Amino acid sequence: MRGALALEHLSQMEDGRLAYRMKCPLPDGTTRLFFTGLTGWSVLARKEMDMDEKVTAVLDAYHERMKLEHQRMFEGAYEGDPNWRDQVLLEVGPQTGQLINILVRSLPAPRILELGTSYGYSTIWLAEAARETRGHVTTMELQDYKSAHAREMATKAGLADHIDFKVGDAVRMIAELPSGLDFVLVDLWKDLYEPCLRAFHPKLNPGAIIVADNMLRPGGEEVKRYGRAVRALPGMRSVLLPVGSGIEVSRFEPEG
Repeated sequence: MRGALALEHLSQMEDGRLAYRMKCPLPDGTTRLFFTGLTGWSVLARKEMDMDEKVTAVLDAYHERMKLEHQRMFEGAYEGDPNWRDQVLLEVGPQTGQLINILVRSLPAPRILELGTSYGYSTIWLAEAARETRGHVTTMELQDYKSAHAREMATKAGLADHIDFKVGDAVRMIAELPSGLDFVLVDLWKDLYEPCLRAFHPKLNPGAIIVADNMLRPGGEEVKRYGRAVRALPGMRSVLLPVGSGIEVSRFEPEG
């Protein structure tokens, strides 16, 4: 075990996945042990997704960074650094990325909201699908330097014209949006999951899809509250799926 942040195990699986068990410090002074992993972005996956070379090149760059960050975690490089979470991608991962891309492609000209741009990995998956469906992405991030990096990567991928980057308080910015959301990705600080749900729920179109990440790993009471809250909404159908770090997939189908 290594200090405040420690990787207890790291292995390379046959499918290219890096799997490890991490002891992670929490704000209340306790620690949580959880399992996570990274599925390799294979040549087969590229062919199956049928994306252009600019997009796949950017995704390749993100995946290389993921591998390096996971290795650095294993080596204890972030040990004792209270700001380590702001230095790493904290990405949804390739499996969830492919799934949200497929879900968005099922919608006609969708208006997409991403809560938690971070460094822009999931933004690429969403924007690629938006371009294919004549949709548009609005992505929100608290830190301006993360949003700037995400914009740079989206430009390299040829997708920047399909994205509106916003920086600031998510709940406030959601309140300023017009109604008519067709897809929402919830992947920001977990204490904001439920407040954001309350903010965007009145703005959903019938048939809108919501995906919330990290429902199983790291999980916790805050995401459990979100899960209970989204399932309690009238007209909402929801399921928890063991994809990536665990995602709650919900569809809004109001009566009448």
